[in-house]
Amino acid sequence: MGKTPVLLDHMGKPVRRTELRREVAAPTIGGVRSPISGYPGDGLDPERLAAILRAADRGDPIQYLELAETIEERDPHYQGVIGTRRRAVSQIEITVEAGSDDPVHERHAQELRDWLKRDELTDELFDILDCIPKGYSFTEIIWDTSEGQWQPRGLERRDPRWFRFEQHNLTIPVMLDDHGQEVPLPAFKFIYAQIKAKSGLALRSGLSRVAMWGWLFKAYTQRDWAIFSQTYGQPLRVGKWAAGASEEDKNTLFNAVANIAGDCAAIIPDSMMIEFIETSNVGSSSDLYEKRSNWLDMQISKAVLGQTATTDSVTGGLGSGKEHGEVREDIERSDARALTAILNRDLVRPFVQLNHGMQTHYPRLKIERPEAEDQEALARTLAIYVPLGLRVKEDEVRGKLGLAEPKDDDRILGQSAEIPPQGADASDPSGRNSPVKRFSGPVKRSNGFSGAEAALQASTALSGPLSAPTPEGDLTERLVRETQDGMREMLEAIEAMIEVAGSADELRAMLLGAYPDIEVTKLAELMADAMLAAHAGGRALTEDERG
Repeated sequence: MGKTPVLLDHMGKPVRRTELRREVAAPTIGGVRSPISGYPGDGLDPERLAAILRAADRGDPIQYLELAETIEERDPHYQGVIGTRRRAVSQIEITVEAGSDDPVHERHAQELRDWLKRDELTDELFDILDCIPKGYSFTEIIWDTSEGQWQPRGLERRDPRWFRFEQHNLTIPVMLDDHGQEVPLPAFKFIYAQIKAKSGLALRSGLSRVAMWGWLFKAYTQRDWAIFSQTYGQPLRVGKWAAGASEEDKNTLFNAVANIAGDCAAIIPDSMMIEFIETSNVGSSSDLYEKRSNWLDMQISKAVLGQTATTDSVTGGLGSGKEHGEVREDIERSDARALTAILNRDLVRPFVQLNHGMQTHYPRLKIERPEAEDQEALARTLAIYVPLGLRVKEDEVRGKLGLAEPKDDDRILGQSAEIPPQGADASDPSGRNSPVKRFSGPVKRSNGFSGAEAALQASTALSGPLSAPTPEGDLTERLVRETQDGMREMLEAIEAMIEVAGSADELRAMLLGAYPDIEVTKLAELMADAMLAAHAGGRALTEDERG
C-alpha cells in the first residue's frame, strides 16, 4: 500500500495534525504574548514619531502597532472611517461556488456553505480586516474534530505584536514562541491577511502610517484651540481695593474673583490702572483652528475611503456625491476581492484538504455585493430579441427579476380575465341591455399589457354587438378577426423596437431583420379597411348625435 501523501500549505510547509488541535498563539499575562499594550502616543512629537516608523521599517513594529491602536481609540474621525471600511466588507453576504459539476465537488462546497452559517463570522471577518489600518493581521484557526471531521470552531484574532518578519527579506511572517524565539507559522493554522494601501513591505503598507502624521498635527491644533478657547472664551474679572487695604483684604478679594470661573483673574489697587488690549479678530482666529482640524480630517477620509462626500459632507474635485460613492464602492470591491483570495488560500483549501485530501478542484468562496440589475433595459432587450428567435431560459430571467417560480394554484399576473363592462347587468352576459351602446362587448383586463394589446382590445370592444347591423361594424369585425390571431405578436415586437430605436434607419433595419418576408399587400388592405371603418364609424356616430 502506498503512503498517504503529505499535505503541504501554500508555502510548502508540511501539515502536522497534532499541532492543529491546540492553540499555539494564545495570550499570556506576564509572558511573551502579553495582551497589555504600551502607549507611545503620550507626549508624542514629530521626532519620536519618525523614530517609531524607522524602527518598524527595520523589523521592530511593536511601538508602531501600539501607536496604531492608540490613534483608533483617541481619534473619533479616524475610527469612524476605518470602521466604515471594515464593516462594509465584513457584512457582505458570502457565496460558495463548487469547483466543478462533479457531485463530489458539489458536496465539498455544501459542507463549506453549512459551516459559513455562523453568527460569529461577521465579527471574525471584521478582525481579519484589521490588516487595512496596520498593513497585516494574523488570525488563528481553532480546529475541532469532535464530530469526526475537521471544522474551524472559531477564528481568533491574534495581536500582531506577537509576530515578526524574517530579517533577510522582511516579507515572510514568523511567530514568537513561548520563549520569545522566532519560529515559522504552523501550516494550516493561521490566516495571514495583507491588504495594501500602497505597494511595498507589509510593515509600510498600512493606512496607520498616513493617519499617524495627521493625528499628530491635529493634536497640536486641538491643544492650541483649547488654550485659545479658555483664554478668550470667558470674560476677565478685575477686583480693586481701596488705599490702605491689608494683605488679608487683598487675599480675600483675589479668592473672590478667582473662584468666579477659570484662571483669568487679577487684583489691583484703586489708584492703579491696567489696560487690556483685546484681539479684534477673535472669531476668525477661532475659525482657523476649526478649519485646520477639518482639513486634516478630510485628508484622512481621502486616504481611507478615497473621497470626502460620504463622510465630511463636502463635494470635492471629483464632482457629485454619486461619483464619490462610486469611488468608495471601488475600494469596497477591491477589499472584498483581496479578502476572498486570502480566505480561499488560508481557510477553504485547508478545510477541504484536511477532510478529503488533495483535490483537482476546490470550492471557491466569493465575497461580492450583487450588481443592481437594470430590469427595464432587460425587458426592452427581451422584447426585441426573443421574437427574433433568441432562446432564453425562463429561470434565468426570473432570477434576474427576483421572482419565484409560481405554483399551479397561484394567481398569475398577465393572465386575462373576462369581466363585464362598467354598468352592464350581471344577468345579461352579452351586455345587450347595457346603457353604453358601442362598448357593450366584454373587455379583457390584464395586469400590465402593451399598447398593441390595448389597441386590439379596444377594437374588440368596438366590434361588440351594435344596436343594428352596420357596414362599418362588419369592417371592424373583419379587421379585428384578421389581426388578433396573426398580428398581435408582430405589433408587440414592433412597439418594443420603436421604444429602443435611436433613429428611423435603425428602426427600418430592425423591421427588415425581423420580418424580411412580410406580405405588404395584405397589410395594406387591412390598413385601408381599418381607415374605412374608422371613417364610417365616425359618420355613424355623428348621425346618431344629430338624430
